[in-house]
Formats: sequence, structure tokens, C-alpha cells
Amino acid sequence: MFAPRTTPWPLVALFTAGYLAPYLLPTTVGRLDSDLPLSATQAGAVGSALLLSSAAAGFVLASRVERIGARTLARLGLALALLGYGGAALTTAVPAVVAGAIVGGFGSGTATTVAATLIAGLGAPPARAEPRAWRSDPHRASTAGLLTVSALAGAVYLTVPHLGPGHGLPLAAIALTALAVWPLTGSLPTGTPVAPARHDKARLPHARSGLLLAAAMVCWSLAQNSLWGVSGRIGLEQAHLGEATVGVVFAVALGAGLTGVLAAGALGARLGRAIPIGGGTVLIAACIALSASATDLGSFAAGEIAWNTLYPVVLSYLIGLAASLDPRGRWAVLVGSASSLGTAAGPLTGSVLSAQAGFPAMGAVLGAGLLVIALPMTAVALHTGGRPLLPGAIRRRGGHPAALVAAATGTPTGAIPEIGAPEQPVVEIPVETPAVPTQRAYDKAGSEVF
Repeated sequence: MFAPRTTPWPLVALFTAGYLAPYLLPTTVGRLDSDLPLSATQAGAVGSALLLSSAAAGFVLASRVERIGARTLARLGLALALLGYGGAALTTAVPAVVAGAIVGGFGSGTATTVAATLIAGLGAPPARAEPRAWRSDPHRASTAGLLTVSALAGAVYLTVPHLGPGHGLPLAAIALTALAVWPLTGSLPTGTPVAPARHDKARLPHARSGLLLAAAMVCWSLAQNSLWGVSGRIGLEQAHLGEATVGVVFAVALGAGLTGVLAAGALGARLGRAIPIGGGTVLIAACIALSASATDLGSFAAGEIAWNTLYPVVLSYLIGLAASLDPRGRWAVLVGSASSLGTAAGPLTGSVLSAQAGFPAMGAVLGAGLLVIALPMTAVALHTGGRPLLPGAIRRRGGHPAALVAAATGTPTGAIPEIGAPEQPVVEIPVETPAVPTQRAYDKAGSEVF
């Protein structure tokens, strides 16, 4: 088990193994059409199939991690990733590559599902059988995972071009990552730790908020990956930069992404979730519009670097928001799978918009869409965030109101008002003072003196 209030590194490693494939999608797809008899559209379709398979794993397994067991599912996902990506890296037969990408994608989605479920459970009150286990911060764990996968993806982007051509190198990197993470699964539990209450097994809590967040995440991820899918073309065709210069911009942007993840980890929950999600999405919309309209190195680099700095920050808070909706992690998995659907459709959407209306118009459309969906995402963050029962309520480290702490330590839930409930007015209750009997004195003979 993981030590209390520490970063659960096995979950971070599993998170990294699951998220690495989407992070390496541009180089994976780019090498497919250059090394195999595939057109750019066909190579993009293979990448979309990989992401759709990953999303399908999330939808299928969202409510089954606890029953099957986290350790079993994590090892199954890593095995599928190793076999699928490894097999695709070792062959040049197009059908085998496609099949390997789909199998590997399902393995990545399975690993991500387990990691998201357990990370969401970090914030839940520990079970009686494990009184101090799993007591950590979901936002801290997800931020560490984004930091690790960003660093690993950046290393692959900088290393793979020097190792020669071929479609197998990025796929092999994902497969080897899955192999390296396998030994860490021994510390995962055989089931998902959940709160003692079991009466809500059939229903998802915060159903409307979860559905709204999932729908918004499809559009949010679609906008991000629409730009990411055509960023290289913007630099080459519209900003008139060389391929080496574009590569340097992307490398610096990935480094800026690491800075963004570190900033998100340092900021933590100080501002809540609504401000980083809503305000960050508005700033991302401006970055997308700037990058899509770039005509020189300065504007292109500014847009890409600023966008890559903000994107992981907002994503970490969105992951934390989804995790907060259900301690069992079901909404975290479903929202993540919805995000994968948007990721899969992003490159195609960006290509169609830019071909029909040009890059600047594409950026304007994507930016306007982000401004629209920033509203419901912020509303969900505000609605589910809660507030202290009293203005001066004592908070524990991590920002939880004192009433919540009491509820987590065995106090009957009926005695604790719901977090965010209206404050009860103070009513004065008149108390009538009872009459005091008159004291009398007597002499030794029993006669009354007064």
C-alpha cells in the first residue's frame, strides 16, 4: 500500500503508461505514412482507431475495476499494450500494424482506466479495513502523472529522430514503457478502496454534472487536438518556417508544458477548480487563435508555447474535478474516455476546417467553441465544489471543511449538515427561571424563627 499523504508512484507510472500513446500520436501517425504504404488520411485513421479503442476500454471497464480487481486489470492492460504496440513495431504488414494499434490502444485505455479509478479513490475516506491507506490528494497524483508523461514524451520526441526512420520506434517506446511499469503493479490493491457506504452502487452520483462535464470534455479535447494535428502545417505553410525550426518550437513547447504541470502542482487547490478551469480555457482559446493565425516565427512560437503551458494545467484540474464527482472513480474514467473521443476526432476536424476555411478561420472557430464550453465546465466546478458551513470554519490541510473531517472520522452523518447547505439562523429561545423557595430558619426546638 501507499504511505499516507505521499505521491502514489505506482499509480503515476500506470497513468504514464496509459497516456503515453496519445502524447506520441503526432510522431506515430507521421511515421506510419512515411514508412508504410499509407496515405496521410489513412495513417490518421489508424491513429483515430487507436484512440477510439482506448476510449472503448474506458467505457467498458468504468464500473468493473472494483469487481475484477485493479491489479488484474492493470496487468492485463499493460500486457495488451506490450503485445499490441510491440507487434506493430516489429512488422511492416499494414493489417498487422492496424490490429496491433487497436489492441495496444485497448491496453492503454485499460491502464488509464485503472489509474483514473484509483486516483479518484485517493480522496475518499479510507475503508475500515485500511484505516490509513490511500489517504492522499487526487490532484497531486494526476499532476505528477501529467508531469511524468510529459517528460517521457518530450524525451521520445528528442531521441527518436536521431535513431533513424521507421514507424516502429515510437510504438516500441510505448511497449517498453508498459514493460517497465509491469513490476510496479504488485503494490496495487486487488480491489478499489471505496467509502464504507455501499447503497449507491447502482447509481452514479452527480449524474447531471457528470454528463455535462463529459459532453464538454469531448468538445474541449477536440479543440485541443484539432490544433495539435495541424500545427506542423501551420508552421511550414503559413509561417514559412523550416522543418528544423518547427521541431525546435515543438521541443520548447513540450518543455513549457512541464513548467505548466509544475505550476499546477504548486498551485494545488488554493484557487479551487472553477478559476483554473474557466479562466484557463479562455486563455487557451486566445492561444489557439494566435497560433492558427501566425505568419512568422514570433507569433507561431508564442501561440504554441503558451498553449502547451496552459493545456496540462487545465487538464489536471479537469481530471481532479471528474475524480471528485465519484469516490469510486467511475466519472473519472467516463470523462477520460469522452476526452479520448474528442482526441480521436481532433486531427480530422482540424484538417477539414483548415482545408475549407483556412487556418485563421479554423482558429477562430475553435476558440469560439472553447469560450462556449468554458461556461458549463465552470458551472460544474462551482456546483460540486461546495463551501464551508460557516465563514470561519476550520479547514484541515488540503482545504476540507471541518464538518467533512468530522464526517470522515465516524460521526453519524445525520448529525453533520451537508457541505454547502444554507446556514441555519440563530434563534433565541427564552428560558423561564424557576421560582426559588423561600428559605426559613428554625431553632433547636423546631419553632420557626423567621
